[in-house]
Amino acid sequence: MTTTSDTSGIERLDPPLDADESATLLGFLAYHRDTLRLKAAGLTSEQLNATHAPSTMTLGGMVKHLAFVEHWWFRCVFLGEEYGEPWASVDWNDDADWDWHSAVDDTPEQIWTLFDAACADSDSIIAGVADLGRPSLRSGREGHTFSLRWILAHMVEEYARHNGHADLLREAIDGTTGE
Repeated sequence: MTTTSDTSGIERLDPPLDADESATLLGFLAYHRDTLRLKAAGLTSEQLNATHAPSTMTLGGMVKHLAFVEHWWFRCVFLGEEYGEPWASVDWNDDADWDWHSAVDDTPEQIWTLFDAACADSDSIIAGVADLGRPSLRSGREGHTFSLRWILAHMVEEYARHNGHADLLREAIDGTTGE
C-alpha cells in the first residue's frame, strides 16, 4: 500500500488493490477525503476564500460543502434523521448554497473541525452496519431508498469530482500542484 504525505503531515493511503467490497469502498472514500485535506492544507483564511474567475467556488466553501454532504447522506438520508447543527439553523430556501457561501465567516480551524467531525460521524455510522445492501431510512428519487453501497459509491464520486476542482483552485492560489 502506497502512502503519500507532504509537509502538512497528512498521510494518504492508496485504496487496497485486493480487498473485499466494503474495504475497497471505504479505502476509496478515505483516499479522497485525504486528497481534499492535502489540496487545502496549510492555507490561510484568505486563501481558503479566494475565488478565481469565472467561478465563485472556494476551497473553504468546498470543505464546508463536503462536511454537509457527509452529514446529509449518512445521518439524514441513511439514518433518516433531521439536520443537526450547524445545518438545522440554516434557511436553505434563502440560500440553497449556504454551505459554500458561509465558509467566508469561518476560520480554517472551524472549517476543518466541522469537516473532521462530519467524517468521524459518518465513519461511526458506517461501522455500525454489516450489510452494504441495507437501505436508507429516507427515500429519494421516486420514493426509492438508497443502499449503503450506493451512498458510499456516490460519496467517492462526490469527492472525486470536487478534488478535481480543488486541484485547479489550489494551483491558482499558490502554484501547488500534485496528485
